[in-house]
Amino acid sequence: MNITSNGKYPANKLSNFAGHRFTLDGVECYSMEGFLQSLKFKSLPMQMEVCKLIGKAAKMKGASKNWKRKQILYWQGNEYPRKSNEYQDLLDRAYQAMYDQSKGFRKALKASEGSTLEHSIGKSKESDTVLTKSEFCRRLNKLRDGKIRNL
Repeated sequence: MNITSNGKYPANKLSNFAGHRFTLDGVECYSMEGFLQSLKFKSLPMQMEVCKLIGKAAKMKGASKNWKRKQILYWQGNEYPRKSNEYQDLLDRAYQAMYDQSKGFRKALKASEGSTLEHSIGKSKESDTVLTKSEFCRRLNKLRDGKIRNL
């Protein structure tokens, strides 16, 4: 199953562009894309604003940020080197929060059972994206299989 925002259910609802509300560390996020794009902003008020965006609006807001040169992302006043274990833990916590708090996301993930999850439009190099296609699909598989640790 190729996960894209313009795909058929459940692939479209597993996309980071889909609107699934969750709260992480007291910050309300309207979509995973909003959360991911917010990580490019050091400013806490800007992070909170970006977290409330969904889909293409979120993607476009983060497109102007040049985080790649330093390979540093931000969450709630903390710096996260892109290739750090701490960053991976942050991503795990975000996906777990979305899973725990969004019935629609859980339902779509359950509907994907028996399918191999793919993301053909994603990037593969960590230095080029805040979430590689393998990081994305691995998290979805772990959630579907009940293997992401509860934090």
